[in-house]
Amino acid sequence: MSSAASRVFNGCRALLAPAKASSSTSAATKTKPTTTKKPRAKSPPKPKAPGSGRPVGILKAGPISPALAHFLGASESSRADAVRKIWSHIKTHNLQNPQNKREIVCDAKLKAIFDGKDTVGFLEIGKLLSPHFVKTA
Repeated sequence: MSSAASRVFNGCRALLAPAKASSSTSAATKTKPTTTKKPRAKSPPKPKAPGSGRPVGILKAGPISPALAHFLGASESSRADAVRKIWSHIKTHNLQNPQNKREIVCDAKLKAIFDGKDTVGFLEIGKLLSPHFVKTA
């Protein structure tokens, strides 16, 4: 087998067919034998300590509107935490429509947050919460 082929495929000779003998390749292989380099083992990535960085995006806590603050019981919240508490309220009070689980029937507390709507689709929750988060620079 040609040493050039083993060099290209990192020594994996099982998948290669034997090379046909030719005058130029046989002369090159006889004059200078090549050695294959072993690939370096990669060091494992360093595990990050939990809580090592600042929360960003939807995990970052920020000031919220008075209506949402009254619902959540806090003056600051992250978007993820607000959605989690709203879903907890929906599940404990059984506010999902039994025929269409994607629809939420709003009670008085949810109507205060969701612009007075009687029913809300579960994909609308994030969109309806956006005005409650105060933009900070």
